Amino acid sequence: MSIREFAAHLGVSERMISKWEAGRENIRPRPVNQAALDTCLTRSDADTRARFAHLVGDSLVSDAQPDLHPEPIGSDRIKHPRDGSDMVKVEGSVFLSGPSNEPVWVPEFYLDAHLVSNAQYAQFLAATGRTPPQRWENGRYPEGLADHPVVFVTWYDAAAYAEWAGKTLPTSQQWEKAARGTRGNVYPWGDQPTPAKCNVRENGVGSTTPVDCYQSGISPYGVYDMCGNVWEWCSTETRHGRYELKGGAWTSLFDRATPSSFNDAAATMCDDDTGFRCATSVEALDTLLSDRHGR
Repeated sequence: MSIREFAAHLGVSERMISKWEAGRENIRPRPVNQAALDTCLTRSDADTRARFAHLVGDSLVSDAQPDLHPEPIGSDRIKHPRDGSDMVKVEGSVFLSGPSNEPVWVPEFYLDAHLVSNAQYAQFLAATGRTPPQRWENGRYPEGLADHPVVFVTWYDAAAYAEWAGKTLPTSQQWEKAARGTRGNVYPWGDQPTPAKCNVRENGVGSTTPVDCYQSGISPYGVYDMCGNVWEWCSTETRHGRYELKGGAWTSLFDRATPSSFNDAAATMCDDDTGFRCATSVEALDTLLSDRHGR
């Protein structure tokens, strides 16, 4: 990459990249920049990492292993009793919604911290006998993709899973609030355009990634993949038979993956870049937990 391309890839200025090159061993990037750089290097092959270390020095190559299971920021995390998913609480408050940042009130709710994975969806199929998605052979997901998001699911498939799990699909406003927080962040991690923090087309991954892969790109509530990886079905109907999709995908340009962006599709659409996560009200979760404990 040129300096300009690399700066855009990491979400820093061209001047910053030049400073890194000039300073070499004396440079210590800010934590947010080091996290973006670490994510980028983790996705690179050994030759690329070695070449980078040679050109700019070892000080920019972190030896720390990223924590793939960080504590969510400013939220409570629970394990859902039906499908075992980690969920985070999003408190009731006003947040800034859409490209125009319109103030909108959303009551508190819980949202899956991760996209529904192939392994979770397989449990649903075993319990219900529903038809498996495309590219599953003999009712099993592709080898090595247990922790990747399930894809090739229609809105009806996603809604059926949510009902089975005792949850719902999130509304588009619930989803956006969990992605942006209450301050109108452009991206889950803030306002800095950093493609390296998510699985989008510019990164050249070319497929889905594990649902806990992009630790440096989590939202203020500790939710993963609110930019990129797969488009996510929401419960919000735009017109008869069409529902909102949020978040962009590995096939999307970074500019299309902003949480405030609008997209929708027919409920029957299914593709290799479309999946979902679930939500639940506090009351519904309390009822499930009470039933589980016989109260």
